[in-house]
Amino acid sequence: MKVTVIGAGLAGSEAAWQLAQRGLEVTLYEMKPQKMSPAHHSEDFAELVCSNSLRGDRLENAVGLLKEELRRCGSLILSCAEQTRVEAGGCLAVDRGGFSRLVTERIRSHPGITVVSQEVTRIPQGPVIVATGPLTSEAMSQAIGEYFGQTEYLHFFDAAAPLVTAESIDMDLAWWQSRYDRGTPDYINCAMDKAQYEAFVQELAAAEEAPVHGFEDKRVFEGCMPVEVMARRGMDTLRYGPLKPVGLTDPATGKEPYAVAQLRQDNAAKSVFNLVGFQTHLKFGEQKRVLSMIPALKNAEFVRYGVMHRNTFLQSPKLLDRFYADRRDPMVAFAGQMTGVEGYVESTASGYLAAVAMAARIQGRSLPNFPKTTAIGALGYYISDGSIEHFQPMNINFSIIAPLEKRIRKKAEKNLAIARRSLEQLEELLAGGI
Repeated sequence: MKVTVIGAGLAGSEAAWQLAQRGLEVTLYEMKPQKMSPAHHSEDFAELVCSNSLRGDRLENAVGLLKEELRRCGSLILSCAEQTRVEAGGCLAVDRGGFSRLVTERIRSHPGITVVSQEVTRIPQGPVIVATGPLTSEAMSQAIGEYFGQTEYLHFFDAAAPLVTAESIDMDLAWWQSRYDRGTPDYINCAMDKAQYEAFVQELAAAEEAPVHGFEDKRVFEGCMPVEVMARRGMDTLRYGPLKPVGLTDPATGKEPYAVAQLRQDNAAKSVFNLVGFQTHLKFGEQKRVLSMIPALKNAEFVRYGVMHRNTFLQSPKLLDRFYADRRDPMVAFAGQMTGVEGYVESTASGYLAAVAMAARIQGRSLPNFPKTTAIGALGYYISDGSIEHFQPMNINFSIIAPLEKRIRKKAEKNLAIARRSLEQLEELLAGGI
């Protein structure tokens, strides 16, 4: 049977791959390069619009657990990420361009996947997985609204961080180190003293933003908040966020700095770095002016400025089941950030689960019973939880995974125990065939 997948982002690419791996004939529609969204620049699939980091890679971290589950499940996205990995301490970061190119090559070379470069403007008859992303085109957005009988999605504003060239960073004022010296020293650290920090925050808070229709601070998604919004929330807010100095030692003083901006490599050649956590929507000239106040970045050359765009997502608890399928018609499913999962890895997980569930339905097999004790299952339960009154996008975290039966006081030990339980149950599930 033929299955349609709409959108070749992280979720759509993963979904198409998993369906094809299960012997189904897949037609993957992607509007690029015929039509590009404001935030996309590459013609390749699975383009990483914001950071090049897939975040933490330790089992004590919920997203680290989610990545390990996906690895064991044969995820295309995790496989490509590992092959294009760049140094980032305890995080999994990738060469942005190399990663997307590899995903594109793997998808296009799969004999079970046919790629059609065309915008889709209606919901076709199932089986279909819609993974058009948080930047769904206006026509498709309207079609989804009409399909569900609602005229508006929920929405939030998302922001991307600037990129600078490595050679323009003043290494006389910066140093290589990972926080707490975990792993290898993969981050460039740019320190500020108290006076420099306070002057920086004042200018950042007062800097002029580019116009965004309907933008209000209260609607900013907390997990991807622009630094200028953080600056307005208090003088010390940034020191507990992207400028926190904890676990770092300035070799010039031998002490913990007052504040530190970290940069992480954005490509394998280490020629481009991104400012970690510095999502912003300031005007481009303002970004250069204010960010150049960081001493080590006084002569920084910006190869991309930060941008902000509106992300849209469904009222999923009212519309979707825990397999990301329409409650009324399970042969129509959705995946990716439009379902209310937030983050690259979470989007991949939704594409994976939507696809394996769709394949099971088509082939007359039992649905894959990912329990709430697993990270993959917990995300599906979260987006389908009808008891949530004010639904908002969610990163994976241990609070939505079923708790342990016994109490463990130390957080790291508790999280590791949850992770081990999850992986044991996942192995049992995989042994039964998915």
